[in-house]
Amino acid sequence: MRIASWNVNSVRTRLEQVRQWLAAEQPEVLCLQETKVADELFPHDAFRDLGYSAAISGQKAYNGVAILSRVPVEDVQVGFSALLPGDAEAIELEDQKRVISARIEGLRVLDLYVPNGSSLKSEKYAYKLAWLACLRRYLTAQERQGEPLVMVGDFNIAPEARDLHDPERLTGGIMASDAERQALAGVLGERLIDAFRLFESEAGHWSWWDYRTGAWERDRGWRIDHVYLDHDLQACATGCVIHRAVRGNEQPSDHAPVVVHLDWPPADDEEEGEEF
Repeated sequence: MRIASWNVNSVRTRLEQVRQWLAAEQPEVLCLQETKVADELFPHDAFRDLGYSAAISGQKAYNGVAILSRVPVEDVQVGFSALLPGDAEAIELEDQKRVISARIEGLRVLDLYVPNGSSLKSEKYAYKLAWLACLRRYLTAQERQGEPLVMVGDFNIAPEARDLHDPERLTGGIMASDAERQALAGVLGERLIDAFRLFESEAGHWSWWDYRTGAWERDRGWRIDHVYLDHDLQACATGCVIHRAVRGNEQPSDHAPVVVHLDWPPADDEEEGEEF
């Protein structure tokens, strides 16, 4: 089973690119971020033609998340309040459409678009930290449901120096500050692990290249798009790859897809035999 994550920076602007990538790669699941489209305008038919249904949570011009799947989708949950119904902050944070999950082949697939934060002195930075604290509470509630978890998305955080093209200059700034990294570590706890780092320990692997300053041409990127697996799924992971070539498309998203390969559903270990 292959589960992909891609911040497409407007699903309608990048529609043909997404369709071409799906037709070529055919992952079972593709989680999108920054769809930037109201739900009533989401291009369902364009994906249905390729065999994908879509669970969506969008808004006009900003944010938005979607889960595309060519296998059955069950129990779609939108927003933090789906699991935190009495949490006033969770309800308030739902003005921005950033959270959606679904049960797929027995897994809980959680698709997130974490706030950027803008700058360390911005109100948006405080919002980002509050959002991550709410995500931590949400995951505590999710764990009680007992479903294996794949958490994917644009996290807008480079967890370590090796996830930055220029760590000496960038460490401590937005998306690489101590508070953001500590908040992400608190979200992950001992339960979740970075799937990409199960297979690749070296620096130099990016998922996002800023449109400005010729970042793509100079390969000055960040690794801020992640796939996290819980304990039940880590042993099932057989690979995790960043499809960086997509960033070289004409009029691309500034992000590349990240795909995790899972040996899932697990094979039945019990052999059939005669009854005695």
